[in-house]
Amino acid sequence: MRAIRRLIAPIALLLAAVPAAAQLRDGEWVGYRDAYRAMVRFEKFGGPKNLLVSQLQVQPLDRSPPGDGAQLTLTGKTTQLNLPLDALGRTVLPLQKSSYDENAVLVLNRKGVPFTVRPRVTIAPRHDGQYDGADLRSACQQALGFARYVDASQEARQCVGVRFVFPKKDQAGARLRRADGQEQALPATQGAAFAGDADAGFAVVDWRFGAERAQVTTYNAPLAIVPVFE
Repeated sequence: MRAIRRLIAPIALLLAAVPAAAQLRDGEWVGYRDAYRAMVRFEKFGGPKNLLVSQLQVQPLDRSPPGDGAQLTLTGKTTQLNLPLDALGRTVLPLQKSSYDENAVLVLNRKGVPFTVRPRVTIAPRHDGQYDGADLRSACQQALGFARYVDASQEARQCVGVRFVFPKKDQAGARLRRADGQEQALPATQGAAFAGDADAGFAVVDWRFGAERAQVTTYNAPLAIVPVFE
């Protein structure tokens, strides 16, 4: 009997260490370690990045947005943390050694929806909605510097502009003010938030960099400001 008990004890400990989400089907959970490794590269990047924000984006495999109320749950042996997603499916991933050591998992509260995650680096928004053209150029260059840090194939690409992403067309819009005082409206169109994404009905305002000094003012707060490389 004592021998059986000695055998059962380590088995029970092993089962307790397996996250419950690991019993889900493949694609319905993502390992925290994989997400951590992807996100920590931004933290380790030694180049300028003060004008950028780095977030984790959830991408259902059908490329549709996760939808209202979507959230990830970080689940481990000693961890249970809800991470709400914004309209673009993004959240801030807490970088926790304990979750890494426990091999925790990330579960989406959408049953039967397989997904993956990826880091998204965007330009930090301003509370006043006013963006100096020189600052947007600098932010785009910072983002390109990081892109080249993680992917050598980005070396040949250049910053050509930015994309302001808004929830709906009636909430979109921006105006451009040149150094000589002239102003013009920047029209909103419908398009994908990020290159390669499906068109999910977001309103976007694109501004390509020109030779002149200028300032962009948005009418409402954008969901994201995406650097554009070509």
